[in-house]
Amino acid sequence: MSPSADASSRAWAWNSVSTGSTRSPTSRSSTSRRSDASVSTPEVRALWQDLQATPFTWHVPDTLNIARACVDDQRPADVALIVDHGGTHTRYSFGELASLSRRFAGLLHDCGTRVGDRVGVMVPQGVEVATAHLGTFRLGAVTVPLSVKFGPEAVAYRLSHSGARVLVIDTDNYVRVRQALADVASLQTVFVVGPRPDNRCVQPQQLRSFDEVYPATEFAHTADTGPDSPAIIIYTSGTTGQPKGALHGHRILPAHMPGMRTAFMNAPQPGDVFWTPADWAWIGGLFDVLFTALALGCPVVATPGKFSAAGTLEVMRRHRVTAAFVPPTALKQLRSAGITPADTRGLAVRILATGGESLGTALRDWIESTFTTSINEFYGQTEINMIVGTTVDRARPQPDSMGRTFPGFDVELLDANGRPVAPGEPGEICVRAGNPGQFLQYWRQPDKTAEKVHDGWIHTGDLARRDDAGNFTYQGRADDIISTAGYRVGPGEIEECLLSHPAVAMAAAVGVPDELRGEAIHAFVVLTADQQPDDALTADLQQHVKSRLAFYQYPRAITFRAELPLTTTGKILRRELRAGLLRKEP
Repeated sequence: MSPSADASSRAWAWNSVSTGSTRSPTSRSSTSRRSDASVSTPEVRALWQDLQATPFTWHVPDTLNIARACVDDQRPADVALIVDHGGTHTRYSFGELASLSRRFAGLLHDCGTRVGDRVGVMVPQGVEVATAHLGTFRLGAVTVPLSVKFGPEAVAYRLSHSGARVLVIDTDNYVRVRQALADVASLQTVFVVGPRPDNRCVQPQQLRSFDEVYPATEFAHTADTGPDSPAIIIYTSGTTGQPKGALHGHRILPAHMPGMRTAFMNAPQPGDVFWTPADWAWIGGLFDVLFTALALGCPVVATPGKFSAAGTLEVMRRHRVTAAFVPPTALKQLRSAGITPADTRGLAVRILATGGESLGTALRDWIESTFTTSINEFYGQTEINMIVGTTVDRARPQPDSMGRTFPGFDVELLDANGRPVAPGEPGEICVRAGNPGQFLQYWRQPDKTAEKVHDGWIHTGDLARRDDAGNFTYQGRADDIISTAGYRVGPGEIEECLLSHPAVAMAAAVGVPDELRGEAIHAFVVLTADQQPDDALTADLQQHVKSRLAFYQYPRAITFRAELPLTTTGKILRRELRAGLLRKEP
């Protein structure tokens, strides 16, 4: 791949989609310059959604493929992706990324992948993630993003449940989870990113190198998918049992544009460069930043290494990042590291965005004073994302407010009987169904889909209050989902994992307030008759969960009990357990 022009040198046209105003290109390199004509095509503008239209009207074309929108419809020579390896970095143009995605589509086709088949992607941020997703979309197949933080059992369940035929995975993670892959009956081909692993554990799947993509022939055809054509299955936690796969169509891309463009203060702006430390396996990393930024014609910085405070400032400075989505936990880590305004001097950041939990006034004030820029918060779920948020360019957010409804969404707070509540009263956050942003269904779980979407509303399970001006304030979960370090964790998966340990007879998991993570996971365990609680067993149970699910899912504390509180039907009363912990806090 020939290197493209430096992303920091590109500056181009659109300031406001609605008005069509332009600015003259000021790029120092013609290879990174975007012409007015290419940006101002009606098709490109329409996909961005007109934020100024009154009333707002969704534009979702009848033919829509995320790969086309992200790379084919962009100027080929412009920088699309900058992969930073911590001192060295590689740039890929939109043309190069389009070519790679066509080559990968060809590899998929050659190994028997067809329209609708599922392809797992478990690789750290980088060109391979973008290539695998875009190539799969181009073929009309469906991606299944998997966090590199998942353990073997979490990976195997998601691959088996989705029926994935292909997996793209880096060497380190393959070695870590390959034993579990042997039990995934649907999996036929594994593309390994990096050195070929040894053959100590021979898997039933065909093992191939992802490097085959580079000399491969480009696949000439791009599927004529529509907005409702299946594109991606993102697994989300539930309160009972295993995670559910939220299936989205290609319309997920334009549906994210109002919230994304609003949160990033009328993006794109000239010279915009986007970055997030969030895993490119979550809806936030993929659609709050990666794919939406590419569809806006903006370069995205990828950082496959581990997050650190010093590394964050280096990345922002090195690539002149202007717009960053940083989860609250990462922001708290930056504050804990002692970052000062002097450390951030010279950064090009014009706007920060965050989501997953409330910032609070103290953290917001620290961010704005340290980075000398504003920050917007937004709210959403895997099933329907970026529906509410703050807009600091229009009004100073109310203390602890999660903002107002983004354009294109009809949000109401409903009581237990499905009736709207009065201003100031708590109610469940519900979004009117029929919105382009809503998921198509839970994969192979029609009963769960019906529980989520009914009576004309998408039920989030989150509680909030709304004032007379339309500002929402988050009140907590209506169910038992735990929000920890920006991740939404269902207690069911943790409890099932604990029950797989021979010492555990019963288990329950709840979330408790935690200054760094928002909530920390606390487990209650009833042991089998021949077991006695001690520190060694606690550590063993924690490692049991951490090694099988994900590191953020392990319980930070475990309480051993003789019994758990149950309903008359035998369900665990998690709220009672949580309330008992809160009563003990000073």
